[in-house]
Amino acid sequence: MRRCRYLLPLIVAALLAACAGPAPEPVSEPAVKETPAPTPRTEKSTTEPRLSAAARQRLARSNLKPITTRPLTAATECRFRDETGYGGRLALEVSEAQVKRFSAQVDIPRRGSCRFDLENFQQSASLPNVELTARRSRCRVHLWEQADQVTVAFRDCRTECSGKSAEYLWPILVDNRDGSCS
Repeated sequence: MRRCRYLLPLIVAALLAACAGPAPEPVSEPAVKETPAPTPRTEKSTTEPRLSAAARQRLARSNLKPITTRPLTAATECRFRDETGYGGRLALEVSEAQVKRFSAQVDIPRRGSCRFDLENFQQSASLPNVELTARRSRCRVHLWEQADQVTVAFRDCRTECSGKSAEYLWPILVDNRDGSCS
């Protein structure tokens, strides 16, 4: 710890010394050249990126494929808790991007808790991501899949939370392989 106290001023001094130097000489501005007006882009050129011939060849040889949009399917009934005491439970069933069951409770130590039930929400989007909108507030719950994980994220959910717990509410991550969550 004592070393850090002595290293920090040395690092700051080294950075300041690196920035110090002679002032740059003024550069004369080049004469303004008349450039021809740009030609209007066609609709095709605005939707596709411009690639060089070499880049197109590399892309054709690569194994890159577009990410397909598919309906979310997930089911779990899990509990989670970390070393600080932050924890909760989640009951979730989504089939072909339609939410059949959703209930979550998150307990945040010394802050309060948040509770979410499907009966207080309506589904407002299904593709590319599932979205639930609260019937009586601005709260939104977003669900999306990334590899083998499903993320359940919350936005503007103060009315569903007690105390200051909404400020400390993190997304719930569900492992879609085994149904565990964290």
